[in-house]
Amino acid sequence: MMPHVFVYGTLRRYGRNDIARYRPSPVFVGEASIDGTLYDLGAYPGVVLGGVGRVKGEVFRVEPEVEAALDLLEEVAEDDSGEYIKRRVRVAVGAQWLDCLVYEIHPSRIEGRAVIGGGDWIAHAAQKSPAFSPLKE
Repeated sequence: MMPHVFVYGTLRRYGRNDIARYRPSPVFVGEASIDGTLYDLGAYPGVVLGGVGRVKGEVFRVEPEVEAALDLLEEVAEDDSGEYIKRRVRVAVGAQWLDCLVYEIHPSRIEGRAVIGGGDWIAHAAQKSPAFSPLKE
């Protein structure tokens, strides 16, 4: 069975690292949100899971080869010392619940970083840079 992944930052559709560029092609399942706090890390965001905030994203079904490529992009380390830590979270997509991979930022990376209050990286990036166009990223 192919894993599902919840993406919330530059991997979202039309983002700078749009997940659609990976092969075999990921399959879009739907929009969703998870409990968490989204942080602005400059060119990309990081999520800390849990809490009272909501983070907007998208769920995709991916082949194992794509999961491995995402692990490299997110600098996942087996001992959880990398930039991101791969987690599993239950995500509601419409009327169904799916177990999804989520890349959570390592806690050491968020010190002094601003919280993205709306929990939506694409909207935040557009506000940060009025010339931002997700299609150009």
